[in-house]
Amino acid sequence: MKRTILITGGAGFIGSHVVKRFVRKYSSYLIVNGDKLTYAGNLENLTDIEKEKNYKFEKTDIIEKQAVLDLFEKYDFDAVIHLAAESHVDRSITDPDAFVFTNIIGTVNLLNASLNKWKNDFERKLFYHISTDEVYGSLGKEGQFTEKTSYDPKSPYSASKASSDHMVRAYSHTFGLPAIISNCSNNYGPNQFPEKLIPLAINNIKNNKPIPVYGKGENIRDWIYVEDHASAIDLIFHGGKIGETYNIGGNNEWKNLDLILLLCRIMDKKLNRAAGTSEKLITYVKDRPGHDLRYAIDSSKLQTELGWSPIPEFAQGLEKTVDWYLANTKWLERIISGDYSKYYDKMYSGR
Repeated sequence: MKRTILITGGAGFIGSHVVKRFVRKYSSYLIVNGDKLTYAGNLENLTDIEKEKNYKFEKTDIIEKQAVLDLFEKYDFDAVIHLAAESHVDRSITDPDAFVFTNIIGTVNLLNASLNKWKNDFERKLFYHISTDEVYGSLGKEGQFTEKTSYDPKSPYSASKASSDHMVRAYSHTFGLPAIISNCSNNYGPNQFPEKLIPLAINNIKNNKPIPVYGKGENIRDWIYVEDHASAIDLIFHGGKIGETYNIGGNNEWKNLDLILLLCRIMDKKLNRAAGTSEKLITYVKDRPGHDLRYAIDSSKLQTELGWSPIPEFAQGLEKTVDWYLANTKWLERIISGDYSKYYDKMYSGR
């Protein structure tokens, strides 16, 4: 079955894994990757599929309403998988405006373009919005977030994502737009921008630099391997029920400090260092303002309805992640130096 699908944010960490999965698995689909190529968007994440016949890249800023409308006019999309977002909590504290524009206004521009193009003919159309577990706020020592948990965002990032979720639901209820939302826990794996905890720690350990840990490292997160998230997105896109929300979690809660200690042990082994060497790099820093204590996702709905489950054990997934970063030092060096941003000009200038 032929389909033309817009994947926004497809050069980012999660988005690039979703793009590669869909391009390789569905040869009859035309996958259009719409990405602004901000600091977290890296086309080098997609070099292995960039020349495939069913893949196109369009440098697009979803904040620009007319640019979004023009993109829909050019490709006549059947569906949208919306991943483009500002996503780092620390950045949202120092620059909340960027999160309002991208995460809220950008989402509304995509919703309006979908309505404008589909014009109430919603047969085989879908707007699939990818969100976060952080919209639910913070948990105590017990319990998990379900799809019925009330929203209680605590940071500018999570508030902007909660707003975008509400707009998607509003367009679904008011205009009948066929929409699905999924909320996922913390992702880790290859190609993640090294401002996030795991790649930051891997890089710092490798270079014998301090590993910053907020507060006492007691904040708890539910971690999921990025390929498991991509497989869940695939299942939800093809089998999810219109109007529904699906939580995606790894059933894998770790205190930040315990995660770093495990990572230190893996890195010592991989780098042939004496046990305990990397652990000495741990440095406790002032806690983030409004730092949520604990997130935990109940993904039983997704598992029951669509038969999904996360695959690798955390230690296995973490070791695979470490192996990837150690084998791709040039990728990491280009990220840190900023040279990765030149790839677009090399590949797409003069198109």
